[in-house]
Amino acid sequence: MPRQFDYLGDVEAFLVIADKGTISAAAVSLGTTASVLSRAVARLEARLGVQLMRRTTRRLSLTDAGKAYLDQARSAFGLMADAERSMRDQGGELSGTVRLSAPTTYGHYRLPALLQPFMEQHPRVLVELSISNRNVDLVQEGYDMAIRQGTLPDSGLIARPLEDAQLCLVASPGYLARAGTPASIADLAGHACLPFTMPSTGKAAPWPLRDGGGDVDWLPAARMHITDDVLGVVTLARQGLGICQTYRFIADERLRSGELVPVLPQHWGRSRRFSLIYPPHRSLSAACRALIAAITAGAAMEPRQTS
Repeated sequence: MPRQFDYLGDVEAFLVIADKGTISAAAVSLGTTASVLSRAVARLEARLGVQLMRRTTRRLSLTDAGKAYLDQARSAFGLMADAERSMRDQGGELSGTVRLSAPTTYGHYRLPALLQPFMEQHPRVLVELSISNRNVDLVQEGYDMAIRQGTLPDSGLIARPLEDAQLCLVASPGYLARAGTPASIADLAGHACLPFTMPSTGKAAPWPLRDGGGDVDWLPAARMHITDDVLGVVTLARQGLGICQTYRFIADERLRSGELVPVLPQHWGRSRRFSLIYPPHRSLSAACRALIAAITAGAAMEPRQTS
């Protein structure tokens, strides 16, 4: 009786070539030769009866059939990987790798305390943590979960709320001694403000404030454009370059020490939500499920600033 799936090696070769972009790069990754991989793709195309790739001496591109087959093959291999992880997880002690992405704000100031007990309890679980302000594509880039801030689009991902983090305005004592302390939102227009430039739009992010019981999104005029790392606005404010808006959980320690002082606290009160998101896989690994539970439970237990 012939083996039904004896061609899976050819499918894997096709997936690696598509991911690496060239046959030569895929050959290096797999420790083989370009000619071996070319023959693997040719066999797969003959079996399927369609052309999957257009190959020239300088470039490689997928046909429409190749793109459709790539998506389905990735999904199938993903299910096989999930099944393998599930069997490993039944052995008792949790093991495996979990890939997590977090923004710099949460990654530096909230996440370490949530991860610490999990890492102690599960020493055989490897957490690959990416801390950056880039929104990764969970499915395409192979992440199991991510922490995101703000309003989330309807992406089909599962979202578990972690906290509604209060925002505040702060500046250094030295800056306010030189420039004066604003008494109203209108006074901010005469100050050096340090907004963060959103990478998605190239425009300064408005400051969510409260005014007379209502919500105001005030757009600061900027003499500096701060991009990539939102924590940069706090560093600049600490050095006396102006006023910034940040999260209370970032500013609190510096407010207590006097390194920063509050600005217009009567207009605070707005917040942004942080959520843990992950794809709705039918079978998450036990390590993924345990980390999701640990982060959400830990976040619920953290004391929150309410005043």
